[in-house]
Amino acid sequence: MTDSTAARPDAPREVRLVSRPVGWPTPLDFELVASEVPDVDEGQIRVRNVVMSVDPYMRGRMSAAKSYAAPFELGEAMSGGAVGVVEESRAEGFAPGDHVLHGFGWREVAVLDASGARVIDGEAAPASAYLGVLGMTGLTAYAGLTRIADIREGDVVFVSGAAGAVGGAVGQIAKALGASRVIGSAGSPEKVRHLVEDLGFDAAFDYKAGRVSAQLREAAPDGIDVYFDNVGGGHLEAAIGSLRLNGRVAVCGMISVYNDTEPAPGPRNLARLIQTRGRIQGFLVGDHYDLAGEYFGQAAGWLADGTLTSRETFVDGIENAVDGFLGVLKGENTGKMVVRL
Repeated sequence: MTDSTAARPDAPREVRLVSRPVGWPTPLDFELVASEVPDVDEGQIRVRNVVMSVDPYMRGRMSAAKSYAAPFELGEAMSGGAVGVVEESRAEGFAPGDHVLHGFGWREVAVLDASGARVIDGEAAPASAYLGVLGMTGLTAYAGLTRIADIREGDVVFVSGAAGAVGGAVGQIAKALGASRVIGSAGSPEKVRHLVEDLGFDAAFDYKAGRVSAQLREAAPDGIDVYFDNVGGGHLEAAIGSLRLNGRVAVCGMISVYNDTEPAPGPRNLARLIQTRGRIQGFLVGDHYDLAGEYFGQAAGWLADGTLTSRETFVDGIENAVDGFLGVLKGENTGKMVVRL
C-alpha cells in the first residue's frame, strides 16, 4: 500500500482504492493518505474511529461490475462498519463522548449525517462486539438461519467457513435455536479445535485434509437439514449431496470464488434437489433489518449466559488495515477480523 501521509504527519488518515483488482487484490491497489476532514454541518457528527471492520463482501465492491452495492470509487476512501467516539455534534441525541456504530470505516476520523449512526453502550460490551455478534455479523447469521433456512427444532445444520465471524455465530445460534447437531468446516486443525472446544460445535473438520463430501458424510451420516453457505464451490456441492428431504440451503457468501478471473463451475448435482425437494436461496442482511430488534434482544441474553461467545483477530493501526483485509480473504482470521485504530 502506498503511503502518502509523510507531508502531513498529524492529519487523520484514510485508505483509498486506487486500482481495481484483477484476481487477488494486492497492497498496490490501495493508498494511505492524509484526509481533509470537512466542517460539521447541522445534523452531522464528527467521529474518531476506535475499531473498524474488514469483511469478505468488500472484495466485490472493489470491482466495477454491477452488484447489489455500489462499487468503491477510485481515489476515494472506502467504507465499512466502524465504531468510534463522537468528538463534535450538531445533531440531537448525540453528544461528545458517545460511542457510535456507523458505516464510515477505512478512516481515522469521519464526518457523517447522524441519521447513519447509532449510539451504543460502550460499557455493556467491547466496541468490537458491535462489529461482530452484536452487529451485522450476528444479524446475518440469525436472518439466514431463521428467515432463509427456516431452522426447526432438531435440525442438523452444516456451516462452511465456520471459524469466520459469521460462521462461528451461525453454529452457536443454531444450537440456541434447537438444532440437534451442528457441523462446521474450517481451514486448519487449530480452527477445528476452536469450533468444537470453544464454540460448542458437535463436529468439525479441516476441509484441506480430505474431500469435503467424504468428511461431511462422516460427520453427518444421516444427512443434513440446513446448509449455511459462506464458501460455495465444492462445499456447496457436498452439502447438496447430503441434503435430507426438504433440506434448505442459505447462501450468504462464496469466498472461494471471489478472486476468480474465470467463472467457477457450478455444483454438478443440482438434480438432487428434485429428489430431496431441496431449496437454495441467497440473501443479503440489508433486506432483513426488521429482525434487528428481535435478534439483538436475544443476543444480549445469549452473551450474558454464555450461549453466545465471540473470538476476534486484531490488527493494529490503519496502516495495517489492508493486510487485515487480505488476511480475511486468505482465511488467516479466527472469528471477526477487526482493525484497532
